[in-house]
Amino acid sequence: MKAIRANANPVLGIRGKGVRITSRMGKVTYTWALSNEQVAILKDCLSRGGFDFQEKEHTIYSAKRGKLNVTVYRKGPKVLVQGKETEEFVKFILEPEVLGEARLGYEEHWQAEMFEPHFGIDESGKGDYFGPLVVAGVYTNCAITRALLNAGIMDSKRIGSGKRIRELATKIRAEVGSRYKVIRWTPARYNLLYKEYNNVNQMLARGHATVIKDLSVRVPSCGRALSDQFTKAPLIARELKSRGVRLNLEERTKAENDIAVAAASILARESFLDWIDRVSEKAGLEIPLGAGFSVKEVARKFIDKFGKEKLMEVVKFHFRTTEDL
Repeated sequence: MKAIRANANPVLGIRGKGVRITSRMGKVTYTWALSNEQVAILKDCLSRGGFDFQEKEHTIYSAKRGKLNVTVYRKGPKVLVQGKETEEFVKFILEPEVLGEARLGYEEHWQAEMFEPHFGIDESGKGDYFGPLVVAGVYTNCAITRALLNAGIMDSKRIGSGKRIRELATKIRAEVGSRYKVIRWTPARYNLLYKEYNNVNQMLARGHATVIKDLSVRVPSCGRALSDQFTKAPLIARELKSRGVRLNLEERTKAENDIAVAAASILARESFLDWIDRVSEKAGLEIPLGAGFSVKEVARKFIDKFGKEKLMEVVKFHFRTTEDL
C-alpha cells in the first residue's frame, strides 16, 4: 500500500477510444478522431462562433478564440482542443453539434478520478445544536459511480426533503452492498468526546479515520480516500497513521461534488434525521435543525419539560446556545 498523502491534487491523464485528456491548474486538452464530414461541420461551427483561422503545418485548419485553440490535423483526421474553455466547448459545441452525441460520457472524462475506486467520507450534524454528529463513508468504483449518478445522487445539502434523503439512501445501499460505514455519536457521547478533545476538528478527524479504517477492511484493495477539507492541519492523516492505515488521502474543498462523498453525505444525513425524528416523537416536541432562534425556543421547552440535566442528552453542550439559554 502507498503511504498517506494529504491534500493530493494529481494530474489527470486518461486514454481510451482515441481520446487523451489532461488537466493541470485549470488548463485542459482534448483529442478525438473525426470523419471528413465532421471536419467540415466543425469548421462551420468555428466560423459561426467567431474563431480566427490560422495556417499551421500538418493541419487541415486551426482556429483560435481568446484562450481557446481548436486544431484539426490531417493525420486521422483528428481534432485537438486546448485552453481554459475546453470543457464548455466540448460539452456544448463539439459533442452535440459535431459528434452528434455525448459519446465519451461527460463525467467520466472531466471528472475521471470520480470513477476510479475510492472511499468518499462526509459528516452531518456538525452545525446543529440538537442531535448527533454522524460520519459516513462509501466505496465506489466506475460501475457504482455510474449507477449512483443515474439514480440522482447529489450532495445532501442540496436535498431539502427528508423523504428524498431516505429514498436516495436506500438506492445507495442497494448499489454498494456492505461497502459503506456510518458511525453516529449521540449528543451524550459527543459531549464526553468534546471534554476529551476540546476541539471539533480533532473529533471529526477521529470519526473520519474510524470510518476509513472500517472501509479499508471491507475493501482492502482500495487505496484512496477523499474527504471534504475541514482543516488545513493533517489531522485525519495522523489519526490514520496511529491506526496503521496506509492509503492515499485527499482532502479538498467542495469534495461533495464527488459522487462517493455525496453518497456518504446522504447516508450521514439519513442517520442524523432518524435520530431527530425519534427524539422528537419521544419528547413530544418538534426538534428543529440548525442553531437559530427556533432552536432556543424548543430547548427552553425541553428544559421546562425534562430539566436541565436531560438537555445534555440531546444537544451539543459546548455551543454558545447553551450560554444563551
